[in-house]
Amino acid sequence: MLAGLAEEIALVGLALVVSLASGPSLTSGAINATAATIAVAMGIQNAVARKLAVPDLTTTVVTLTLTGLVADRPGATAPGAMTRRLVSVGAMFCGAIAGATIVLNSGASAALALAVGLLAAATALAVGRTALTPA
Repeated sequence: MLAGLAEEIALVGLALVVSLASGPSLTSGAINATAATIAVAMGIQNAVARKLAVPDLTTTVVTLTLTGLVADRPGATAPGAMTRRLVSVGAMFCGAIAGATIVLNSGASAALALAVGLLAAATALAVGRTALTPA
């Protein structure tokens, strides 16, 4: 898990460097390089989330969670499943709105810098939890 977080930080950091080096008006090459780098980082994030096996907390596969909300009848699922799904979709929606607002008002570099900071904080928390967990 920690290796996946470190790889993701490195890739998002690389996308940030490309974005900063390109300036406010990104060329098509910089856009493609940034998109490809972020796509690989999101794939790693999805693999880590899958390995953690947190129910209804998919990071890049929103479709499954939304399908579960619509297809499953209340009471036909495990207790708390609908609540987890609603919270998961709500968190992803809020993140999308926040990210779009940052990109539109401050630029892609600001959004990428925030992403690197959040990933670093998540890694620090994971390292702290790992250190506290008895072997």
